[in-house]
Amino acid sequence: MSNLPSLGPRGEGWVAIQMVLFALIAISGLALPGGWAGSASVVTTGTGGLLILAGGALAVVGVLGLQESDALTVVPHPRDDARLATTSIYGLVRHPIYGGLILGALGWALVRASLAAGAGAAVLLVFFELKRRREEAWLEARFPGYVEYRDRTRRFIPWVL
Repeated sequence: MSNLPSLGPRGEGWVAIQMVLFALIAISGLALPGGWAGSASVVTTGTGGLLILAGGALAVVGVLGLQESDALTVVPHPRDDARLATTSIYGLVRHPIYGGLILGALGWALVRASLAAGAGAAVLLVFFELKRRREEAWLEARFPGYVEYRDRTRRFIPWVL
């Protein structure tokens, strides 16, 4: 079992912290934008836009995969009647929604040229790493084959992380 706190019976506190981080990243990108000069502006804005699109696609495919397994929930604790999602995107990555949100936050920081939003994206990555560990402790307890699945599947982003 994980040493990380549950933050509520189903992990509701993890979701609350996540929402605060999203708000801080969004606001910092708007309130503390930077400025890229010349061609760097085109490259970083284009790259950021692509990361936002890729992150959105990854998150949406993740949601659809959880719906298919009757496992979709906003809290990290698995539902009692859920099946473990291991097909479609979940055959490549265990937490595509988290990965998509990380990519989107990084893209937002690049589009806004915001070091503060970039720092927020880094904090979000660390946060999702901790939340993943707590969630996976619950998944291990709920699904007998989870350890084997975890050992063969990436965490957040297919072929990368």
